[in-house]
Amino acid sequence: MTQTKTGYPSQIKYIVGNEACERFSFYGMRSILVIFMIQYLLMQESLAKATYHYFVSACYLLPLLGAFISDKFWGKYKTILTLSIVYCLGHAVLAIWENQMGMYAGLALIAIGSGGIKPCVSAHVGDQFSEKNRHLVKGVYDIFYFSINFGSFFSTLMIPWILPHFGPSVAFGIPGILMAIATVVFWMGRNQYVHVPPTRKTGEVGFMAILLYSLSNMSKKKKDESLLDVAKAKYPSEAVEAANAAMGIFKVFITVSIFWALFDQHGSSWVLQANQMELNDMGMKLEASQIGALNPIMVMLLIPFFAYVIYPIMEKVGFKPTPLRKMSIGMVLAGLSFVVVGIFQNMLDSGTKLSVAWQVIPYLILTMSEVMISITGLEFAYTQAPKSMKSTIMSFWLLTVFIGNMFTGIISEINVFTGASFFYFFAAMMGGLSLIFIYSAVKYKVRDFMQTTQPSPEQATA
Repeated sequence: MTQTKTGYPSQIKYIVGNEACERFSFYGMRSILVIFMIQYLLMQESLAKATYHYFVSACYLLPLLGAFISDKFWGKYKTILTLSIVYCLGHAVLAIWENQMGMYAGLALIAIGSGGIKPCVSAHVGDQFSEKNRHLVKGVYDIFYFSINFGSFFSTLMIPWILPHFGPSVAFGIPGILMAIATVVFWMGRNQYVHVPPTRKTGEVGFMAILLYSLSNMSKKKKDESLLDVAKAKYPSEAVEAANAAMGIFKVFITVSIFWALFDQHGSSWVLQANQMELNDMGMKLEASQIGALNPIMVMLLIPFFAYVIYPIMEKVGFKPTPLRKMSIGMVLAGLSFVVVGIFQNMLDSGTKLSVAWQVIPYLILTMSEVMISITGLEFAYTQAPKSMKSTIMSFWLLTVFIGNMFTGIISEINVFTGASFFYFFAAMMGGLSLIFIYSAVKYKVRDFMQTTQPSPEQATA
C-alpha cells in the first residue's frame, strides 16, 4: 500500500473522487424532486412531500441489502461497482420518461443503487487503514464528508437553475452523467484498494445469521443472558460477542432517527417555505430549491471551524467532546432550528413578507447539528463495528435515516399538522428523543474495533 505525503493511502483519492461525483448526482436530482412533482407532474404538496421522504427512506433502507451482499458474498468493491451501474440506469430512466410512471421507476432504481452502495463506500474507505495509520481515520472521514458536501453544493446551485431553463430531461440527465463519471473513477482504483473479503470466504458468521437463530430460539434464553447469547449454542462466542456489540450500537443509534426526520426536510418543507418568501435578493432571482445550497457550503466551512476552534475550546474548559457528547448537543440544536422555521412560518401565515435570507439562521443551526451528528456518527459506527460487520453497522447507521424519513412521510401524507404547527411538532419530538439519546449514550460502553490485519494476496485477489 502506497501513501501520499499526507500519510493517507494513495487509493483514497479514487474513493473521495467517486463520492464527490456520486453526491453531485444524488443531491442534484433530489434538489428538484419536490418542485418537479408539484410544478411539472401537478401533484398535491402533501403527496409530493410524502413521496420525497418515502424515496429518501428507501435509499436508507436498502443499505441493509447492500451490506448483506457485501459482507456475505461479493465484498465491498464488487458490490459498489455493480450497484453503481444500476444507479446510472435509474438516472437515465428519470431523464427519459417525464411522467409519474417514469419518475417512480427511476427513483426505484436510484434507491437500489444509492442505498446499496452507501454502507459499502463508507466502510471501504475505513478498510484502507491499518493499525499503523489508524490515527488518520478521523481525518479521512472529515475529508470524505467534505467531498460529499462539495458535490452537493455545486449540484444544488446548478440543477434547480437548469430545471426551469432547459427542462426536466436535461436537469435529471446531468446528474446521471456525473454518476457515470463516479463509477469510472471508482473503477480506476481497483488495483490499489485493500479488499477485505466477505465472510463467506473467511468463514466468519454474519449478524443476521446470529439474530435469526436467536429469535427462533428465544425460549432457550436464560435470565442473565442477552437475546443474542442464545446463539452461542450454534456459533462461536467471539462471533456472538461481535453481534452483541453491533446490537449495542443500534440501540444508541435508534434515537438518532428523529434527527433525520428533521434534517431531510430542508429538501421538502423548507423548500416550500422558501417558495413563500421574497426570492429576489441581491439583484438576482433565486429558485427556492437553490437555498438548500446553504447547507453544503456551511458544512465545508464548519468542519474545520469545529475541528480547530470549537472542539479544542471544549477540551480546554474540561468538557471532552466525545462522539456521543457531540451527537447529544447536535440533537438539541436540530430541535432549535425547527423552532426558528416555525416562527418564520407563523409570520408568513399572518401576512408578513420575509426575505428568503432569513432562512440563513435555521440553516446555520441545522448544519451545526449535522456536523456534530452525521460526521461523528460515521466515525463512531466504523470504530465501534467488529471486523466482520463493518458494512452491517454502517447500514444500521443509515437505517436511522430510513426511519426518520418514513416518519416524516407519514406525517406529511396524513396532513394533520399545517403551517407553523408542523414545524413545532417536529421540534417537540426532537426535544423528547434528545433526552432518551443522552440517557442511552451514558449507558453505552465504548468499544474500539479497527481493521488490524492486512488481507493475504489470495484474499485481496478474491
